[in-house]
Amino acid sequence: MKKTTKIGFIGAGNMAHALVSGLINHGFSKTNINLSDVDKLLLSQRKSEFDVKVFTDNLQMAKQCDVIVLAVKPQILSSVCKQLNTGLQHKPLVVSIAAGVKISSINYWLKGTTPIVRTMPNAPALLGKGVTGMVASDIVTNQQKTLVENIFASVGIYFWLQKESLLDALAALSGSGPAYFFLMIESMINAGVALGLDRDMAKSLSIQTALGASIMAQNSNDSIQELRAKITSKNGTTQAAIESFQNHNFDIISSHAIRAAFVRARKIGFELDNSE
Repeated sequence: MKKTTKIGFIGAGNMAHALVSGLINHGFSKTNINLSDVDKLLLSQRKSEFDVKVFTDNLQMAKQCDVIVLAVKPQILSSVCKQLNTGLQHKPLVVSIAAGVKISSINYWLKGTTPIVRTMPNAPALLGKGVTGMVASDIVTNQQKTLVENIFASVGIYFWLQKESLLDALAALSGSGPAYFFLMIESMINAGVALGLDRDMAKSLSIQTALGASIMAQNSNDSIQELRAKITSKNGTTQAAIESFQNHNFDIISSHAIRAAFVRARKIGFELDNSE
């Protein structure tokens, strides 16, 4: 990323905070980062935290930037884009993190052939451990794709998708995914308490077990199935638990849950498509 590249964030909420923090921690100059938001108190807080330039006028900020990150809620993205559509003659790269809103809708609201990358980061990006799915419009250049990669590599890993429709699948798997693991941890805690453990101890045991299993899966050359097999001794306690999961159709329950998230993501996309 060029040292002169200016990045502007419209919306100064949690995800913008994560991305700004990640960029600065990876050596990007804070003097080239701008933030815009209607919440003056939040802007003041971000200025204090990062020492970046802040704006309450989205268009004023956008005119100064090479990259504009739309970090606002999907329901207000239409109005935000319409604020900008008279001031993007310099053709900045527009990056959206708004769930469900299609590239065609963003381009329609911006009234032009604007290079757009639609992304979907998940909540662990707030800790620099996120995963982001990304898809680019046809006119996005390789250089612009590299810019987007640098932004989201600062908060985790990223994947380019060949079709925009695959973002719905990614939303169902990784976007909503952290909540699935929180539910599993919550269930493990409750089960531990039912067996007589102190709740705080059960919580610590469950969280550390989940963390350790994730690190093992990430760092091992074995497949997930092989890792599971290695700690599932014949006729042992783990086998008893795994068989109970399987007898209660754990795979089917998980598949149905993720499918439900996928269907809802697709429905949201249709609801927001070219909305006025």
